[in-house]
Amino acid sequence: MNKIKYMPFLLLFVNIANAQHTNVMISNQNTPEEVTICIDPNNTNNLVAGANIESYYYSTNAGTTWQRGTLTSTNYGVWGDPAIACDKYGDFYFFHLSNPPIGNWIDRIVCQKTTNNGLSWNDGTFMGLNGNKAQDKHWPVIDRNNNNIYVTWTEFDAYGTSNPLDSSRILFSKSTDGGQNWTATKKINKVSGDCVDSDNTVEGAVPAIGPNGEVYDAWAGPSGLTFNKSTNQGNTWLTNEIVVSDFPGGWDYDIPGISRCNGLPIIACDTSNGPYRGTIYINWTDQRNGTTDTDVWLKKSTNGGETWGILTRVNDDPAGKQQFFTWMTIDQTTGYLYFVFYDRRNYTNNNTDVYMAISKDGGNTFTNFKVSESPFLPNAGVFFGDYNNVTAHNGIVRPIWTRLVGGSLSIWTALVDTSQITSIPKEITTPFASLDQNYPNPFSQETYFSYKLHQTCKVSLKVYDMFGREIVTLIDNQTQSQEKYVVPFNSKQYHLTSGVYYFSLIIPDKVIKKKMMIVD
Repeated sequence: MNKIKYMPFLLLFVNIANAQHTNVMISNQNTPEEVTICIDPNNTNNLVAGANIESYYYSTNAGTTWQRGTLTSTNYGVWGDPAIACDKYGDFYFFHLSNPPIGNWIDRIVCQKTTNNGLSWNDGTFMGLNGNKAQDKHWPVIDRNNNNIYVTWTEFDAYGTSNPLDSSRILFSKSTDGGQNWTATKKINKVSGDCVDSDNTVEGAVPAIGPNGEVYDAWAGPSGLTFNKSTNQGNTWLTNEIVVSDFPGGWDYDIPGISRCNGLPIIACDTSNGPYRGTIYINWTDQRNGTTDTDVWLKKSTNGGETWGILTRVNDDPAGKQQFFTWMTIDQTTGYLYFVFYDRRNYTNNNTDVYMAISKDGGNTFTNFKVSESPFLPNAGVFFGDYNNVTAHNGIVRPIWTRLVGGSLSIWTALVDTSQITSIPKEITTPFASLDQNYPNPFSQETYFSYKLHQTCKVSLKVYDMFGREIVTLIDNQTQSQEKYVVPFNSKQYHLTSGVYYFSLIIPDKVIKKKMMIVD
């Protein structure tokens, strides 16, 4: 996937003020991008991270400080797409593409292992070698009950070609001996893709483990967003994949300042002992609301992936801003979902923050919060890679992302303080107004919006659907004086069906938003 290596830029240091979640620069050496991070559930002080093309990082104090090294493999070479997993014994595995001294560029998926928390790595083993076919965009998962390692990825007949005789497919392999040996590859998709490495290529396969050892997988391609599963440790799979969602605009799109923005899916399953155990979640971004309004989405299944629920928007800002490069994980001690994504809700230019979202109720509602201490301005001429990442366990939450300042790429994490996670809506900082929750809520037909102005100002009151699209304007930029207002709202008057909606009070430079639910 755009295997580009850049020459180092002049490195500049950035002074960043304190914020709610302390930011830590992991590294600015070797122009790092396309990042991955993993926590050891046995000891949450131990974290290992990676970045394109050959950098690894490790921390033994929960991400407060980091050490860097250069990953090498004498036999297989190292060529990007870093992905890290940790097994039940606390050993970490670094999966990447190959650039072997004998063989072909990206002709296999390589796995290197460390047994000392990232201090040193073995030379590696490999899977997927198939002549000169290209093996690309892999991701691993480890079943912590039996320590099986499962990996899925895309095989190209010929990487980057538009020849209709060439195709792409999703492959699977596993190791049952700590990464020493790998099974012969197994094709797990029915509908193949092209080899262009774009929207009609089957790509983005990410596996997840179910509570009974099921192996779940999801990817994007010509059929949209698709899902497959195995209930016998990957030996057999569904004959036909299940279509989860359409993918309007495809997964390969541009964002101003980002020349290639990957919206590929991430899948995770709740294996905690919480109330949502067994629920499968798929997270991605797309431009179904337009090229200027990229959003973060979630779908879930509560029956092993047989059927999928409604499409839910994770970012909670009003429509019209860009959210992209999402990743998702689950804290398996609580079942809480954590998302990380780039976000431009606060700006009219290409300035970019890093936001996270948390759901404590099985993906029904989300709290968005900013984790970056300052914005950055990306440049389309600088490759950012294809993904960010986040890891979490027992309340220790560590995202990882790439930023660009003064021509210098660097990678960062945040020491997320879960006790301080609150939404950062603009109403928190405004002295002008307050907005109450509608009453009653939920409601079947009639409810009331109540708000109080603390000074005279221009006011709008609007209703949005769950996708952030404006559907009703009740008050349109009217000047109102300092007092309390109550506005009735009848859903039948606007022919609204049951579901989740938002209402917003808009005053100068501020938006105060609440969620409401209409029921039959």
